[in-house]
Amino acid sequence: MAPRAAAWRGVGMQLAVWTAVAMMAFAANSVLNRMAVGPGWIDAGSFAFIRLFAGAIVLLALVLARRAILGGGRPDLRPKASAVTGLLLYLYGFSWAYGGLEAGTGALILFGMVQITMFLGALLSRERIPPARWAGSTLAFAGLLVLLALGAEEPSSGGVMVWAALSMAVAGFGWGLYSLAGRAVSDPLAATAAQFCWALPIGAMVAWFNTAGSPSAATDQGIALAVVSGAVTSGLGYALWYRLVPQLGAARAAVAQLTVPVLTAVAGLWLLSEPFSLRFGLACLCVLGGVALASLIRPGPRP
Repeated sequence: MAPRAAAWRGVGMQLAVWTAVAMMAFAANSVLNRMAVGPGWIDAGSFAFIRLFAGAIVLLALVLARRAILGGGRPDLRPKASAVTGLLLYLYGFSWAYGGLEAGTGALILFGMVQITMFLGALLSRERIPPARWAGSTLAFAGLLVLLALGAEEPSSGGVMVWAALSMAVAGFGWGLYSLAGRAVSDPLAATAAQFCWALPIGAMVAWFNTAGSPSAATDQGIALAVVSGAVTSGLGYALWYRLVPQLGAARAAVAQLTVPVLTAVAGLWLLSEPFSLRFGLACLCVLGGVALASLIRPGPRP
């Protein structure tokens, strides 16, 4: 029993570490997008398309390199409609929203909607959700509500625009749909590359219509931030996430993503000059405590 328990703890620790890496990549996407679109370094549609294109190139290169080094059959690059749809809704809703939302507020709306979408998916698929996980999710979501109320009290240029909030809600639904589609994937890297590549034609048309009336005036800084977001924190981050979701399950994956608004807000303290308060600290404790309660559940004894 002792060796088995030690092995379980080792696997659990690896899963926790890689989940933390994926969450930091997601938080970085909010900061990068806001840094580029907020001050007008690039328009939202162009940022989303460059992000999509850069991610597709890096992922496809990794798939081909893996095949050249390790051999094996032809990778399965067939599209999955729900994943492609979710990816497009997320990318473009995300970029449009950050033209009017601050990074922390946007992340709250995004992952609040992700929470709803993924727990609904867990219920529809009849995934078993233990009471402790429900309690942890409730505590974490309460922390998000505290953060959202705090953000609403902070003055901002123009306030939170309704269209931007709705765009981020659509993005959250898209990301939840994309994450749910990854539960049955056998080759996460190839699947992620396939969804990025198949989303490119539609993404190009959306970007073209977005700039048809007002040509994009993208700066070098905006393009560079979009490339980093696409190649590193999106492409590689999503490949990792697709690998983790089957091990986490839909409910626990949804709860883990509730840490992203906290990570985004902390990054904002350094990069976006966002304020810190005791109320914010208490909300963070609620979120992280809820994640711990919902995620760190040891399996019961086997019959």
